[in-house]
Amino acid sequence: MALSIQEVAHVAQLARMRLSDEELELMQSQLSNILEYIELLQEVDVTGVEATAQVTGLSSVLRPDLVTGALSREEVLANAPDQAAGMFRVRAVFDE
Repeated sequence: MALSIQEVAHVAQLARMRLSDEELELMQSQLSNILEYIELLQEVDVTGVEATAQVTGLSSVLRPDLVTGALSREEVLANAPDQAAGMFRVRAVFDE
């Protein structure tokens, strides 16, 4: 399926791309080749082939979340540069 220069220019406009005349010709050739390849793939008989979302058999590599003991407030605040009333004290973000 060969695209026209006008079709490529329209797609470029939709993508907010400014292309020179040389770039339009290059994109016309490349996009036409891609569409021809897709047409070729559409001819492949896939009856009986199950839909696939993941082909590598990837499983979660993250460890499961485990509930562990929590630190006490004193332990948490032990290395705080500044604290007041059992909380972290930070510089004001707003002037109010």
